[in-house]
Amino acid sequence: MNFKNININKNGFREYDARWLYPKDINLEGIKSLGIGLGTQITNRTKKNPRVIVGHDYRSYSEEIKRSLTNGLIEAGCKVEDVGLSLSPMVYFAQFELNADAVAMVTASHNENGWTGVKMGIEKGLTHAPEEMNELKDIVLNQKFNFDKGSYKEIKGFKEIYINNLISKNKIKKKIKAVVACGNGTAGVFAPQILKGIGCEVVELDCNLDFTFPKYNPNPEDLEMLHAIAKAVRENNADVGFGFDGDGDRVGVIDNKGEEIFSDKIGLLIARNLAPKYKGSKFIVDVKSTGLFAKDKILKENNCETIYWKTGHSHIKRKVNQTKALAGFEKSGHFFFNNPLGYGYDDGINSALQVCHLLNDQNKKMNEIINDLPKTYQTPTMAPFCKDEEKYLVVEDLIKQVELLKIKNTKIDNQAITDILTVNGVRFSLDDGSWGLIRASSNKPSLVVVTESPTSNERKKKIFDFIDNLLQKTGKIGEYDQKI
Repeated sequence: MNFKNININKNGFREYDARWLYPKDINLEGIKSLGIGLGTQITNRTKKNPRVIVGHDYRSYSEEIKRSLTNGLIEAGCKVEDVGLSLSPMVYFAQFELNADAVAMVTASHNENGWTGVKMGIEKGLTHAPEEMNELKDIVLNQKFNFDKGSYKEIKGFKEIYINNLISKNKIKKKIKAVVACGNGTAGVFAPQILKGIGCEVVELDCNLDFTFPKYNPNPEDLEMLHAIAKAVRENNADVGFGFDGDGDRVGVIDNKGEEIFSDKIGLLIARNLAPKYKGSKFIVDVKSTGLFAKDKILKENNCETIYWKTGHSHIKRKVNQTKALAGFEKSGHFFFNNPLGYGYDDGINSALQVCHLLNDQNKKMNEIINDLPKTYQTPTMAPFCKDEEKYLVVEDLIKQVELLKIKNTKIDNQAITDILTVNGVRFSLDDGSWGLIRASSNKPSLVVVTESPTSNERKKKIFDFIDNLLQKTGKIGEYDQKI
């Protein structure tokens, strides 16, 4: 291999996966060296010539990138098994179904065209954590490569195996009319067929594959996509609307009135529906999620436990795996279902199927089911600027300050601090279930601030003012990306 021609920007190695602008920040030689590095990491871990599943999303350049990545994996001694055009969860499923040693999915998820990347994992159902990404970065950038003889094999017809697996386990009796929106991304060749297969009447919205993404990026957090789904739900008098991201591991949900339901609330509705069937279950949610999980009467009646954990799909996935939780819900729309509902990884289509079960099991419309939850007042996720080299130190200092305020019984809007969680920044809860969160962003120079109150909008604002006051006193905070 000609190492002189390699272009690979070190900043592309992120916390849980790798992403670059192609060909600006990485070229095909760089992709190949990533493949050799990943292959080296897998062979070091497995101590054999490992079988590695690869797949790619529907972008104009994804196949050529997969080819270069595959060539690198083969040079490192891997036996590559290629399942072709895929969703990320299909590749994760293939690792179980084909009993392989690792996965590498070529995708930039919901990023704009021009981006490419790889989601990878070794242990079944899990993707790389920050430690594994740092290890991979070191191997690739310092060319600590192993070389051996590998092989390549094409696996034909695997798409149908994945689709049939989801259909066979999830048939419903009620006729549910669902808008299925894919933003012209890869989910378009999977989601409509699966939802029809379980018994839904499907209204397709931008499900034809078009790698130019002519309308908007397939991203269920994108307002343009959500508004298009809402409009289609109202026009078609549908029961629910689903929006899938570019590689199919996330879903956004719109109710029958065309209103967006935030993912943490969808998670709670699904948990409530599952709790009576799976009594004593654990659910994992990230620290940005609603406080309603902690006090929910249906979860308590069924002896279920909710654990608040670090934000980030890799963190929640690992915690679901370690604790043998039934499910995990991340505010960004990554949901994880463990046995017997899934294999523990994030699959946006399986998440949509669980919402269909919720509608199938209850004799209510989606907006009525959401209205059964106590009302809460929650801020958007706000991101005040804070330098990368200072943000973690600022949060450490704020943890100490909040702990001291609890000891001193300092009140916020006449409410005492009852509980402090420090697994990911500091999340403090008050007497009435209100809470505030301050944490360092994992991918940009900022902090993350969220507050919620089940009592009043005014209390939500007072908690924000309290946090903002603490932050301003540090002298290390810049402008917010948005404020309430």
